[in-house]
Amino acid sequence: MDQRWVDAVFLHWRIAPEVAAPYLPPGVVPDEVDGSSWVGLIGFRMVGAGLGRGLPVRYFGSFPEINVRLYSRGPDGTRGVVFVTLDASRLAVVLAARVGGIPYVWSRCSPIQRGEGARREYGYDVVRYRRQATSRFAVRPDADRTAEDALSLELTARFGLHSALAGRTLYIPNTHTPWPLHPATLTEFDDGLLGAAGFRIEGPPESVLFSPGVQTQFGRPGVVHRA
Repeated sequence: MDQRWVDAVFLHWRIAPEVAAPYLPPGVVPDEVDGSSWVGLIGFRMVGAGLGRGLPVRYFGSFPEINVRLYSRGPDGTRGVVFVTLDASRLAVVLAARVGGIPYVWSRCSPIQRGEGARREYGYDVVRYRRQATSRFAVRPDADRTAEDALSLELTARFGLHSALAGRTLYIPNTHTPWPLHPATLTEFDDGLLGAAGFRIEGPPESVLFSPGVQTQFGRPGVVHRA
């Protein structure tokens, strides 16, 4: 499956490994970066998703997605992400993904773009249809600077995800070029998605990043054999 992810906003907070552990599939443990586990609130616009190469699905293949995610490590040391929730506005996509074990939630999701030049801001607005959780956040990227520190790279350069389906833990590989990352300033934040997922976050995110996007491709899922 090919996808393009654009206008990505990454917000991250430190959490204890024991807070992350109950959310992970069997056989997978929390991955620690810079001495702790992390929970992320990430928004981006998916563009031209489709099966195979060069076969984007019209309408259903393009939509904003906002996810709450954790970071995982398999028994063989493979690092990935675990999605706690993913909010999207395409009901058909939500239903199909949930059949495959991916925890999508049907929501009204809208991108936020305002300002010009160095004052340009990007963000996302989420309202869940059947649950009362909402979220609204925006950042102003510093396009003149590049985020190349180890923490920024390790939180974003994840080339696969761990998921549970039918009693098995799966690893779905993903490949893409390195994210072009810029440090950003949080300009608006009113979030209920983290709390709805069970995370009690205090204070602003420690890591705030923006990327104009990457082209990415998912591969075939494989079963994670527990140690």
